[in-house]
Amino acid sequence: MAKRTSSLYTQPFHRRETLRFECTGCGACCTGTEESHVFLEPGEAEAIRHHLGLSTAWFRRRYLARTGEEETVLAWGAEPGRCVFLGADGRCRIYPVRPLQCRTYPFWPEVVATRKAWEQEARRCEGIGRGAPVPLARIEAELERQR
Repeated sequence: MAKRTSSLYTQPFHRRETLRFECTGCGACCTGTEESHVFLEPGEAEAIRHHLGLSTAWFRRRYLARTGEEETVLAWGAEPGRCVFLGADGRCRIYPVRPLQCRTYPFWPEVVATRKAWEQEARRCEGIGRGAPVPLARIEAELERQR
């Protein structure tokens, strides 16, 4: 018997299902494991530095690190797994200039690819599954920004 294939089953999860997301401001997306990284796109470090009003040398020493691939990442603060810019009140101190990785959360390719990944991320983020349906065009635009 021939295997039946349908574009419904070959499309990414986010195209087959209606996804809901509404940020609650809980800050859970700004915490993780020691292995977590916030990768910076070109120009993002400078925008953050300028927003904070710091010298280039001080900002680089205090807030930047390199991964094994030589990509620039934000260094963690005193608490491993917690973004150094996550304030005590749970709010982002660099929100207007936060990195692309932060702006596009939770619409990362690996999170919206499968139902399992989406549901796993929902255990960490209370905003997943809340609010109005997110238009597919917005999800696609967020994914495109990350390419």
